[in-house]
Amino acid sequence: MQKEQVIIVGAGPSGLAMAACLNHHSIPYIILEREDCIASLWKKYAYDRLHLHLDKQFCVLPHMPFPDSYPRFVSRQQFVSYLDDYVSRFKISPLYRRTVESAEFDGETGKWIVKARNLGSGEVEELEGRFLVVASGETSDPFTPVIEGLNTFPGDVLHSTRFRNGKAFQNQKVLVVGSGNSGMEIAFDLANHGAQTSLVVRSPVHVLSRDMIYLGLILVKYIRVNLVDSLMVMLSKLVYGDLSKYGIYRPKEGPFFMKAAYGKYPITDIGTCKKIKSQEIRVLPSICSIRGNEVVFENGTTHPFDTIVFCTGFKRSTNVWLKGDDYLLNDDGISKLSFPNHWKGKNGLYCVGLSRRGLYGAASDALNIADDINSLQ
Repeated sequence: MQKEQVIIVGAGPSGLAMAACLNHHSIPYIILEREDCIASLWKKYAYDRLHLHLDKQFCVLPHMPFPDSYPRFVSRQQFVSYLDDYVSRFKISPLYRRTVESAEFDGETGKWIVKARNLGSGEVEELEGRFLVVASGETSDPFTPVIEGLNTFPGDVLHSTRFRNGKAFQNQKVLVVGSGNSGMEIAFDLANHGAQTSLVVRSPVHVLSRDMIYLGLILVKYIRVNLVDSLMVMLSKLVYGDLSKYGIYRPKEGPFFMKAAYGKYPITDIGTCKKIKSQEIRVLPSICSIRGNEVVFENGTTHPFDTIVFCTGFKRSTNVWLKGDDYLLNDDGISKLSFPNHWKGKNGLYCVGLSRRGLYGAASDALNIADDINSLQ
């Protein structure tokens, strides 16, 4: 059995931030990663045009700023380069291709016992640590909804994690399911590459520009959220007008309230709305069923498609392997506890980056956890 002070599960940005903060305090740790590289979502499963949606000052990881040469909105390639440099600087060496099968606190020894399968050898390795940090991410397991007749669709069906760019879809009829930031950007990319693009928008969303979101993040530090939300909605109406005529409705609750209460981010518009208004992108309601290449929508219309791209988010499997925790994480792997006490559980259990607060939240969590563990030495 391998013994370490801290066991970190996940080598995405959250796990790397945690490792760097522990390194800063000279606290020994081990980091387990099921993929064969760090930040696999960014390196292997993200579309080409992806950029950080927030200004870089809100996305930096602890103890290492972005290079001065980086633009305000960092590209996928630049962020990956930054993470590689981060790993090198803090000498982070994850154990790759380790899938955690169980993690359980041993009350007699006061230690966490973690069993992880080595995907290379097939063997189950056992580790022991005084502290366990869940850093497996909010975007760990791609989710595709169950839709009647999906198995009859003859064309390509892919999750957003398999989409790279729209080049291969020129002149195809493509349906993008999901109107979060990924769905909006993938629809934009498809339209730019000549695909006949349709976008399923199932629920009301706030649409803001990058500068609006930046302004809101600054203001929310100084004035009440409801006032910031009122300003954001007013600016959105001025810039984008009434989007309901195109099938996009604004929620009754404000964008920053919804982010804090439900973890639902506003849409950062990069030009998708202009294409929706020009009818280069058609907005459709929820899907009822699929019959061959025909998709039936809840408004009674039916349209044929060649490809369906599901931008329907992710689930987490923490509840499958984390045993005995009824305090920190809910069944969907997100912290049950409210900010700012969301990162600390019982018996030396912590979570980083699981409070729907993005990279800024993950960095803050890692700093708090490292300080807390250091205080217990």
